[in-house]
Amino acid sequence: MTGADYFVPFRTKLRSMRTEPFGADPVGVRMQRILNSPNFADGVFQNPLGARTRPSGSGLEFAKIYFQKEQRIRRAPAGTVPVHATTLADLAAPPATGLRLTWMGHSSVLAEIDGRRVLFDPVWGERCSPFPFAGPKRLHPVPVPLATLGPVDVVVISHDHYDHLDLPTIRALAGTDTVFAVPLGVGAHLERWGVAPDRLRELDWNETAKVNGISLTATPARHFCGRGLRNNQHTLWASWAVSGPEHRIYHSGDTGYFPGFRDIGAEHGPFDATMIQIGAYSEYWPDIHMTPAEGMRAHLDLQGGRPHGVMLPIHWGTFNLAPHAWAEPAEWTKDAAEEAEQAAAFPRPGEPFEPGGTLPVDPWWRAVSAPMTAPQWRTATPDAVPGGAPVARRDLDVAGER
Repeated sequence: MTGADYFVPFRTKLRSMRTEPFGADPVGVRMQRILNSPNFADGVFQNPLGARTRPSGSGLEFAKIYFQKEQRIRRAPAGTVPVHATTLADLAAPPATGLRLTWMGHSSVLAEIDGRRVLFDPVWGERCSPFPFAGPKRLHPVPVPLATLGPVDVVVISHDHYDHLDLPTIRALAGTDTVFAVPLGVGAHLERWGVAPDRLRELDWNETAKVNGISLTATPARHFCGRGLRNNQHTLWASWAVSGPEHRIYHSGDTGYFPGFRDIGAEHGPFDATMIQIGAYSEYWPDIHMTPAEGMRAHLDLQGGRPHGVMLPIHWGTFNLAPHAWAEPAEWTKDAAEEAEQAAAFPRPGEPFEPGGTLPVDPWWRAVSAPMTAPQWRTATPDAVPGGAPVARRDLDVAGER
């Protein structure tokens, strides 16, 4: 160590020691854009509606629930998740209707829209973690190798949490010609991982980038950011409205419910399809993730308050991130969709479908789920599902018959 090194600020030294999976902090012009953002105040990005970003309640109580053996069993599939076997063959022909979605698991979706290919939140890694030996591990394999997926026009990132922004995946995509559309500040991570600055479209809320005839708008979400133990909120989180000449789609990223969905729908909708986060919810963090009932409400808000288009539930089934049962998000979403008379798609991971065609609706998860009885949402109050009456209590064993 030289004499000059001794006077380097301790925080700078820590930053220089940070390993690649943690990404990079925004600096220079990028940081100036953040400081100038109307959504940045008091040193942090602000949510459109106040939100607690730290778990509420007793940490000891949560730990007991989360690590109890019986609870761990119910949070994982009891059998092998049926990944779609012919994804690449099914994608070989263009979509007949001009719009096709392929859920790859969790929040990763390939959208083929009006002749272009948009890949949302691609996570092909085995763990959503900065460490290869620890952290939530995949509950099913990726449907297809990333290298065989073919050219992608745009990769869209909703925020920088590990289950949405994956270092090995970004490194692989950095070697292609794709453009990356990301929220403000997230470009710092990508540049560190090898993405050229001229391939970045880094947006604040309500800013739009156009790529090959497709418009991509970063829209508000109610969440938070950060890849380290210390969260500075110097990267933004976003949902995304994407439109082509003929179709419009929406990806929620991670978000709690907030009234702004109506404004997003009025400005950018209605949508042919929405991809809505309905998993990893908990009473310990009610402001930053939606329950399936809230996800359905968000979809309807985006569509002007009425059933329209197709809802694709995302952010469930691939990683164990919350105390609820593994199959609960899908089962609850199915009930909410039926109650709202809203079309919803339930593909197996890797199963392409066209929102304008026949939808996958088979409850495939029931064959591989541990038993789940007396679902709490079936004793819900009238506002649990938009416009719904109280749902009669019905016991359910998702491994058997309803």
